[in-house]
Amino acid sequence: MALTTISLSSPTFSSSSSSATILSQTKASIFSHHRLRGKNLPSSLFTSTTFFYNKTSTRTKQFSTSFKIKCSAASSSSTLPSALLFDCDGVLVDTEKDGHRISFNDTFKEKELGVTWDVDLYGELLKIGGGKERMAAYFNKTGWPEKAPKSEEERKEFIASLHKRKTELFMALTENRLLPLRPGVAKLIDQALEKGVKVAVCSTSNEKAVSAVVSCLLGPERAEKTKIFAGDVVPRKKPDPAIYTLAANTLGVDPSSCVVVEDSAIGLTAAKAAGMTCIVTKSGYTADEDFLNADAVFDCIGDPPEERFDLAFCGSLLEKQYVS
Repeated sequence: MALTTISLSSPTFSSSSSSATILSQTKASIFSHHRLRGKNLPSSLFTSTTFFYNKTSTRTKQFSTSFKIKCSAASSSSTLPSALLFDCDGVLVDTEKDGHRISFNDTFKEKELGVTWDVDLYGELLKIGGGKERMAAYFNKTGWPEKAPKSEEERKEFIASLHKRKTELFMALTENRLLPLRPGVAKLIDQALEKGVKVAVCSTSNEKAVSAVVSCLLGPERAEKTKIFAGDVVPRKKPDPAIYTLAANTLGVDPSSCVVVEDSAIGLTAAKAAGMTCIVTKSGYTADEDFLNADAVFDCIGDPPEERFDLAFCGSLLEKQYVS
């Protein structure tokens, strides 16, 4: 029996809230935002409850609650995914804040555009899928730099050139292995490949950048067996399901037999719209996003002894799909 731990946290409450209100809202939060489809969670799954008292600088008291739920899946389960599909940024590697954002800013600096994306601003911009689309949306809203061309066609070429340089800078970071894999990624991929489960990476990022992450950080043996769908391979990017639909068609698998690992709300939306099961592993920028429709939510995949889930757990989600 493979055991998996999900750590859940409820919202904070001010000291003026009644105990009944706290308990009522906590229960609603847990079961509406962290659920496994097809199963009611019995009270015996709750192994611990901890209340914390915090005093903020404004002297308001807050309570927060954390719960640990152990989910088990039989390691001998006959059900396995036909394909395991990973997003890249935020799932394989937590690249956004210290990878892509830095590379965008270095590109803007090189081109003397007078633009800097700070941590909070970049978090908002991540709601737009695709780097070229992100820059265009930003300039359309805030105004184009003086050095930018005036015609729409020339601006497309300008954005493309910026993105090409940004990708070169990001690849240098990746090739120097300055961005480590997230915990459990290599383990889960190895489990899938060992069982004959197809593995692919489906990302809105530039294909060269994704290939660099896969080949440099996953290693040549895993990279050789991992299909990449990235960048402009589809006309519409996440939250549109096109990239996941393309992956299923190319791999020759039924979307309902695929398990996707995503970290963002737009990625989750894309996976579910493609008819796939989706596990969310939160990343630095996406921790507070709404994952109501996810089949399971974790802080990471995790390596033993801090493993959160494994391939058998992915299979158990598909079994719940069939019996629900």
